[in-house]
Amino acid sequence: QVQLVESGGDLVQPGGSLRLSCKASRSIVTFSKMDWYRQSPGKERELVASIPTGGDTNYADSVKGRFTISKDNANDTLYLRMNSLKFEDTAVYYCHARKWNYHYWGQGTQVTVSS
Repeated sequence: QVQLVESGGDLVQPGGSLRLSCKASRSIVTFSKMDWYRQSPGKERELVASIPTGGDTNYADSVKGRFTISKDNANDTLYLRMNSLKFEDTAVYYCHARKWNYHYWGQGTQVTVSS
């Protein structure tokens, strides 16, 4: 069983920045893709950014140019750098990993953008 543990969520002012981390309990090089999702109260969980193994990164239109997904294979960690944060970025952010037909989720980390 794979454990994914997110961290880095916080309360931040509009225009601020945060970096989320997702530490895996095993090597992440075996995952075909890793993603960040988010979910706000009353809304469905949405895909924020993806980083497939050997492929190009993808971003939701709402975060393009502001968020950057990356990973450190040596430390089995996925990151999400978030700049120019907006009120509407407030959500619980989840790390997701896929290997074959198996899907793994973290417990989520809260990001709150408020003045």
